Amino acid sequence: MKIGRAGSASAIAVAMCLSAAAAQAQECKVTIGSVMSLTGAAGQFGQAASKSIELAFRDVNAAGGIMGCTIRAEFRDAQTQGSVAADAARQLVDINGVPVIIGGIISSVSMPILTSVTAPAGVVQVSPASSSPSFTALAEDGKTGGFWFRTITSDALQGVAAAQYAMDSGLENLAIIHVNNDFGVNMVREFTRAYEALGGTITSITPYNQNQSSYASEVTAALSGVPQALYLVGYPGDGTTVAQTWISQGGPQTFLLNDGMNSADFITDVGSSYLNNAFGTSSGTVQTPSTEYFAAEYGNFSDFDWQSPAADRSYDAAAIVALAIAHAGSAEPAAIRDSIRAVLDPQGEPIYAGAEQFQKAFEFIGRGAPIRYVGVIGPVGFDALGDIAGPFRLWRIQDGEVVTVGEMTTDDIDAIKTAIAN
Repeated sequence: MKIGRAGSASAIAVAMCLSAAAAQAQECKVTIGSVMSLTGAAGQFGQAASKSIELAFRDVNAAGGIMGCTIRAEFRDAQTQGSVAADAARQLVDINGVPVIIGGIISSVSMPILTSVTAPAGVVQVSPASSSPSFTALAEDGKTGGFWFRTITSDALQGVAAAQYAMDSGLENLAIIHVNNDFGVNMVREFTRAYEALGGTITSITPYNQNQSSYASEVTAALSGVPQALYLVGYPGDGTTVAQTWISQGGPQTFLLNDGMNSADFITDVGSSYLNNAFGTSSGTVQTPSTEYFAAEYGNFSDFDWQSPAADRSYDAAAIVALAIAHAGSAEPAAIRDSIRAVLDPQGEPIYAGAEQFQKAFEFIGRGAPIRYVGVIGPVGFDALGDIAGPFRLWRIQDGEVVTVGEMTTDDIDAIKTAIAN
C-alpha cells in the first residue's frame, strides 16, 4: 500500500496504522517526491543529489523501514527550468499525492515549486542546494507556511565569505559576470555589499541570460574596465562558455567562482591550464561520523565523488525527512513539518548516517525518547525560517583538481558582518 499525503484519505489513514500482520500480508510504501535537475546546466549536480537520496532511503529500508513500510523516491527531471519543475511538482502532489518534495537544486527551480505548488498545497519542501536569500524573505513574510527547509546556507552568508576570501587572495579589483536569475542577482548583491565594504573595487557588473549562442558582448563589456580578475557566478554549461570567451578575448586568467562552478566538467571543458588561479567558495561541513560513513559508502553506490556539490546535503535532506515521518507516525504533511525539528533535538540521542544508526533512531522514537540526527554536513538545525547556519569551504583549482585550502566558520562570518556594518 502506498502512503500518500493528506487528502488521499484511504491511502493516508490506513497505511501508517497497519498492524504487523497486515504489513506482512500487503507491502506498504511511503513515496516521497523529488524534483531534481537531471539534465540541463545543473544536471550533474541533480544526478549526484538523486543518488544521495536513494542511498539514504536504502539505509532507512535496511533499518526496517518506517513502521515497517518501505520508503522510496519518485524522481522527476526539472531540466534546470523553473516552469518544467513546477509542472513536475504539481503532478507529484496532485496526482501521486506525495507529502514531501525534496528539491530542487538551483534557486530558480526551487522557487516556482515553492510558490506555485508546495506552499499553496501545504506540502513539505526540502532543498539541498537552493541558496537564494529570497527564500528567507518569503518565510519572513509568512508565505511558506513553515513548509520550506533547506540544508544549504543562504547566499546572504556565502556572499560575505566570498568577499573576504577574494580580499585575502589578493583579488582587490574585479569584474562580475552573473547568471540573470534570482540566485545570481542575490548572490552578487550580497557579495558587492561586503566586498566594497572590505575595500574591494568592482569595475563592472554584467548579467547574462542562459542558453545564448554567444556571450561575446557580455565579456567585452566586462573587460572594458580592465579588471584584475573575473567573479563568475553561474553554472557549468553557459558558465563554461562565458569562461572560454573571457580567456579567448584576453581576459586575465584569474577567477573567483561560486559553488555551482565546482565541477569536473567545467575544469575539463575550459582547460585546467587556464584555471590554476581560480578560487571558489562552497557551503562547508563539520566532520562527523556521518561524514566518514558517507565518504566511504557513496562511491560504492554511485559514480559520483562524495564531495560533489549537493551530494552530502541531499543525503541529510532525505534522512531528516524519513526520520520526521517516523517521528510523526503519519504521512500527513503538517505532521511531518512539525516533526522535522523534533528529530534534530539538541538534547536528543545522537543519530548518525547508516542503517545501524537509523535502526537505533527508530527504537528511540518508538519509546518516545528524543533524538538528534547529526548529518553528513554536521549537526543540522533549522531556524524558524527553515534556514541553517554553517561553515564555508574555501577552495582553489590546482592542476585540474579542486583543493580545499581553508574554512570560514559561522563565527568568522558573523565577525566579518559586524566589522563591515560598523
